[in-house]
Amino acid sequence: MGFSCALKVAPILLLLIIFALANAKSGDVTELQIGVKYKPKSCEFQAHKGDRIKVHYRGKLTDGTVFDSSFERGDPIEFELGSGQVIKGWDQGLLGMCVGEKRKLKIPAKLGYGPQGSPPTIPGGATLIFDTELVAVNGKPSSGGDASEDEL
Repeated sequence: MGFSCALKVAPILLLLIIFALANAKSGDVTELQIGVKYKPKSCEFQAHKGDRIKVHYRGKLTDGTVFDSSFERGDPIEFELGSGQVIKGWDQGLLGMCVGEKRKLKIPAKLGYGPQGSPPTIPGGATLIFDTELVAVNGKPSSGGDASEDEL
């Protein structure tokens, strides 16, 4: 009885798995993912909640489409960390970062622009991928001669 029951249930489970995989968007995440891509040898200045920080970034969708980049403009964004001036994924993902450090943030929609997105460039429910580099904390840049974005 157990074997024949398993044979009857198996096709249903297979269909459920196929359906779930077909509806999952490639590259989407449900929680914030932080990847450290470069960390300076010494960490003179570290980003904490309430600090005024400058960050270079390149924002992409999971299909690789770049929707914004301060690197190309040569103009990093400046804001107070942890104060809600930027998306939650940034307020959380940049904490503890050292000046000169580079991180890749994979940000789920709930910590990005949510179900409404940010039309026309960011669709609703989009996972966002940001390549970031901390340029300064409270006006203090790194004193080291780190490689530029072009050299990496």
